[in-house]
Amino acid sequence: MSILKKLFTAVKGGVNEVGEGIVDANAIRIFEQEIRDAQAALNEAKRSLTEVMAKEIQTSRAIKSLDEEIGKHETYAAQALDKDEETLALEIAGKIAEFEQEKSEQQQVLNTFSTNVSKLKEQIKQAEKTIVENQRQLSMVKTTESVQKATMAVNDTMASGDSAMTSAKQSLERIKQRQMDRQDQLDAAQQLVDESNDKSLNDKMRAAGIGEEATKGADVLARIRAKQNK
Repeated sequence: MSILKKLFTAVKGGVNEVGEGIVDANAIRIFEQEIRDAQAALNEAKRSLTEVMAKEIQTSRAIKSLDEEIGKHETYAAQALDKDEETLALEIAGKIAEFEQEKSEQQQVLNTFSTNVSKLKEQIKQAEKTIVENQRQLSMVKTTESVQKATMAVNDTMASGDSAMTSAKQSLERIKQRQMDRQDQLDAAQQLVDESNDKSLNDKMRAAGIGEEATKGADVLARIRAKQNK
């Protein structure tokens, strides 16, 4: 293989890969468009069906009219025979033959219309089922695509040390630590207040000769006086 041919093959392969990549990236959008195209084709088929059905009705009406003409002319022919009008009866019979020939042709047309109507109805029915199923599948793949993208985003966020989720966790820890520090400060301040209150109370009691220390002093003094009195 020549160098140029190899290069051409390589470029062609690269183009195919790019093309496949574009198709894969837009697969859901393409699938949606295909469903829309199928729906448009189905609507067109329904319009065609109504046209064929209308012609079927018209042909049936024409055959019914021919039957009526044949019936009337058969009566005319019978009346002509009753009056011994053989020539007229024969002419009327010829007209009846024309009606019957036309009826035969119309009947063939009607049969064709009826067959086509049956086929079109069945095809439309199947096409509708296919479109409904494709729409259901489209909804499922869209949901799956959304879930997968969300899962990948969460995984990427969790895996990233600099991620928003990690940053949020760090912020939460800082908030908790700041609140704990503030509570410790409040507790310490309250302890100081309590201690200060206790000291003030003790000082007042001591001044009034009340409390444990005052009791001990009185006991000592009483003991000394008892010794002097002996």
